[in-house]
Amino acid sequence: MEHSEKTTEAVVKLTDKAIAMVKEVLQNEGLEGYGLRVVAMQGCCGVQYGLDFDDTANEGDEVVELDGFKVYVDIDSVSVLRGSTIDYVSDVHGSGFKFLNPNVQEGTCGCGNCGGCN
Repeated sequence: MEHSEKTTEAVVKLTDKAIAMVKEVLQNEGLEGYGLRVVAMQGCCGVQYGLDFDDTANEGDEVVELDGFKVYVDIDSVSVLRGSTIDYVSDVHGSGFKFLNPNVQEGTCGCGNCGGCN
């Protein structure tokens, strides 16, 4: 029996809370057929993350299918995001998506030249 299914691990994972929130926003905004676009850029003072909604995969995107929607990760963000988990948190400081990235060491310089960022 032949299997054509990929067995590679997803670039990013979303927690159940994050999945529920993405689905809620997509529904509330009338974005049927859209998915979540995730980008990450390594800068001098760490990683900057971005989230948006998109309905098309770009050339080179890694696409993760999750519970009724797709997550698009552009090719330049894959190495920064691989193994990350996106959570949705709510506390006294507010609520929003939080990136749990094993590739990033908190409080360290991203460029390796400036000696650290405040």
